[in-house]
Amino acid sequence: MGRAFEFRKGRKMKRWAAMAKAFTRIGKDIVMAVKDGGPNPEANSRLRAVIQNAKAANMPKENIERAIKKATDKDTANYKEVLFEGYAPHGIAILIETATDNNNRTVANIRSYFNKCNGSLGTQGSVEFMFDHICNFRIPKGTIDLEELELEMIDFGVEEVFEDEDGILIYAPFESFGAIQKELENRNFEILSSGFERIPQVTKELTDEQVADVEKLLEKIEEDDDVQNVYHTMQE
Repeated sequence: MGRAFEFRKGRKMKRWAAMAKAFTRIGKDIVMAVKDGGPNPEANSRLRAVIQNAKAANMPKENIERAIKKATDKDTANYKEVLFEGYAPHGIAILIETATDNNNRTVANIRSYFNKCNGSLGTQGSVEFMFDHICNFRIPKGTIDLEELELEMIDFGVEEVFEDEDGILIYAPFESFGAIQKELENRNFEILSSGFERIPQVTKELTDEQVADVEKLLEKIEEDDDVQNVYHTMQE
């Protein structure tokens, strides 16, 4: 097994505290996908992927349809994806993915979280290089031979295939997303969900007291409505 497997196994898979917040985040993804490629999922691969993720999160069909309709309204603000980088206490690097319609607000909020928790907001490129940007797909288990699937998908960029309790996970570099999505659809595989992650190249072990310091900052960041994902180099 490779690093993606170990990262997935070791990471604390915290569920968003409120389902409504999860739906809000997916709603932003829908708006960005529609603004980028139109409201027809068949012609918009990004929107297809977001709808699959919405279904995986048990988002009601009417919510999905309402979000798509809202996104087509010219008065609906678009969201800009902005990456923030910085350090938590004890030298832990943090990478934050946001989707915002007001960058000034988001910058001010993120900076305040770092300042209140003895961290420091960094400049662009200060920690991003410490993480590998990867894509992932989840498909049903069925009767698929994992080794055979991995061999067949290597030409499309796949680096790792493994199974967990919820299905088969496929990992590849970020730039391979489109090719893999297309190939899975051509093979009539059901894509349960897909997305992107950033895996730390090196992690740092902390004491329980130090972990609590870092967790305090992570919790503040994760609670922000503009924040989509948070990654760090703390060993878990």
